[in-house]
Amino acid sequence: MGKFLGPDVEKQVREVFAGLKEPVAVAFFGSKIQHCEYCKEIFQLLTEVVALSPKLSLEAYDLEENPDMAIKFRVDKAPSFVLAAKNGDQIEDTGVIFSGIPAQYEFTSLVQGLLMVSQRDSGLNPATRQFLAGLTEPVHLQVFITPT
Repeated sequence: MGKFLGPDVEKQVREVFAGLKEPVAVAFFGSKIQHCEYCKEIFQLLTEVVALSPKLSLEAYDLEENPDMAIKFRVDKAPSFVLAAKNGDQIEDTGVIFSGIPAQYEFTSLVQGLLMVSQRDSGLNPATRQFLAGLTEPVHLQVFITPT
């Protein structure tokens, strides 16, 4: 399998990653039991992306062999990956989960997600933060995207 990222894309992403502030851990979840279409390709793409900055790291887990990690990050399908804050040896869940391959426009979402997690700030305005602070019950929000 060839590389996904060409030299021009690697150069552009490296320039963007100059803005990474804090370390980010990418936790990839595959499965040997479930049909895991594109698992190898996604893991390779993530490996290429993480190699573009020393502030990024990648760990691979199997849903069935590592159920504790799947539960910790609320991952229930493969392939999926999580963008987590890395503070020393501690990996903190940020709630950012991708399911499937981040191709086309989703690649930009991956790069932006890594930047956002690295900043340790959602960028939400104060009114939105105040509204969210007032929530009294958990909210489960999912955004589904299909390339067209």
